[in-house]
Amino acid sequence: MHWIALQPQPDEGGDALAVLGWWALQFSPKVARLEDVLVLEVSGSERLWGGRPRLLSQIIESDKPVALSKYAQGATSLIAMARLHAAGLARTVPDKLPLAALAAARPHLATLQKIGCSYWGELRALPRGGVARRFGAPLLAALDRAYGETPDIYPWLRVPEVFDATLELDAQVESAPALLFVARRLLGSLQAWLQAQHRGVLAFELIWTMDARRDTATEGQLVVRTAEPTRDMAHLQRLLGEHLARVTLSAPALYLRLRSLETQALQDRSASWLPDAQQTGDSLQQLLERLSARLGSQQVLHCQTRADHRPERMQAWAPAACAVKFIANDANNTRAGGQKNTKEVGLYPTWLLAEPLKLAVRHNNPLYQGALTLIAGPQRIEAGWWGGGECALRDYFLACSAQAGLLWIYRERLAGRDDAGGGADAEPEWYLHGIFA
Repeated sequence: MHWIALQPQPDEGGDALAVLGWWALQFSPKVARLEDVLVLEVSGSERLWGGRPRLLSQIIESDKPVALSKYAQGATSLIAMARLHAAGLARTVPDKLPLAALAAARPHLATLQKIGCSYWGELRALPRGGVARRFGAPLLAALDRAYGETPDIYPWLRVPEVFDATLELDAQVESAPALLFVARRLLGSLQAWLQAQHRGVLAFELIWTMDARRDTATEGQLVVRTAEPTRDMAHLQRLLGEHLARVTLSAPALYLRLRSLETQALQDRSASWLPDAQQTGDSLQQLLERLSARLGSQQVLHCQTRADHRPERMQAWAPAACAVKFIANDANNTRAGGQKNTKEVGLYPTWLLAEPLKLAVRHNNPLYQGALTLIAGPQRIEAGWWGGGECALRDYFLACSAQAGLLWIYRERLAGRDDAGGGADAEPEWYLHGIFA
């Protein structure tokens, strides 16, 4: 058995010990809280990390959500705790550890010192029956656990189902963007919780409690959502900063609270022997989410296809931050199924007019800044008769104009046989619907 004791910095604030415990669960499932110390038993996971020295190096040198004050190790949890509290005793044998470092012996220190017991070894040398009658059985039980004669049984740390952490601000904050500096701590705690849960966050809520003495609301809140589950705290911090830049506090904030609203299981990528392509900058998802937070969701839109053959109804515009999944799915489907069928897609123009423009006609030939030459078509569309909207009976053509370039025009079918009284020989109506740029 091998135990490691960790103690966070006293000025970390919040429940730093719990956050440190969530982070430590990646090294061992046996993590427990004892007083103001965190202990973890690592003998069962040493081989996984390449041996005890490499495991200890990972624990001490890797990035942590909270800063460490000090650490120690030992064959039992009580030895590790004693070495942690007694400075300069990192390599001291158990018999030479001071009794003040044993929690069960602290209430009896004055009496023990009078009879000449100052170290663990001296207490252990006394008759057990006399020690039990004078100081009680718990002291002997703690001594047995300290020397490994009885096992350590602790309630192991469990990660809560929902992340919910509160932090008191050092001073009143009157500007919403200034809350981001304190929110970084809570985001670091959220990252530790997500790592322990093997999940990514989809939505979280930032709540600030304001001065109740002001004649305003006592709380404010901000919900941040992402299109895909993530543990990238740098992206979440930038996203939160964009949202806070658009918030105005009605009163100074005193407390800050962060709570997870929606999470999803996140599979870590497996390592590969082949070199991976290095991605620089933000991903498409991160870029769209930051732009949407800065400009507003209705200012950053994404085109989505719809199941309709009428060109004006083939697409719809939706907030881009909510459409990132559709973009990724379209890309994956294209890669999986090969190239898309472009036989008809190639006829569609780059720009589609909001309303088709009726063209002048001379001798059954459409005109637009001069005579038009039909170079491709017709592409026949008959749609709308099964659902809502106007029925479309059209023949589309690719036309060339000496002044306007390539145009996408259509001819109304059966235009001369409507209720307006036109005969069968009436000239068809032509419309300009798109421009190739």
